[in-house]
Amino acid sequence: MIFLGLLLVLLAGAAIVLIATEESARYVLFGTTFEPNHIEMFLAGAATAAALLAGIWLITLASRRSAQRRRRLRTVRADASDRVAKLEEEKRELERKLEHERTTDTTDDRLVAGSQEKTAR
Repeated sequence: MIFLGLLLVLLAGAAIVLIATEESARYVLFGTTFEPNHIEMFLAGAATAAALLAGIWLITLASRRSAQRRRRLRTVRADASDRVAKLEEEKRELERKLEHERTTDTTDDRLVAGSQEKTAR
C-alpha cells in the first residue's frame, strides 16, 4: 500500500509540475495535445488533489498498520522472553533442590552404612 500511495503522490506531483512549467493553456502529454477549458482545468485540478490526498492517506494508513504490527511483535517477544526467564529460574530452583537431595541422600547413605558397620561389628 505504501508503494501505491507513493505512486499516486508522484503522479499528482508530475501533474502539478506539468501545469506549473507550461506557459500556455496547451499541454502535450504522450504526444497528444490537450487544450482544456476552465471547467476541465478545474476538474483536472480536483482529480490531481484527490490523487495526492489518496496517496498521502494510503502512506499514512500503511505506516500505522506496520507500526501496530511492530508494536504487537515487540510485546509478544517481551512476553516470550519473560516466560523463558521464568522457566530458566524454575529450572535453576529444581536443580538446586535436586543437588540438595543428592547431598542429603549421600549423607543418609553414609550414616546408614556407618550404622550397619557398627551393628555388624
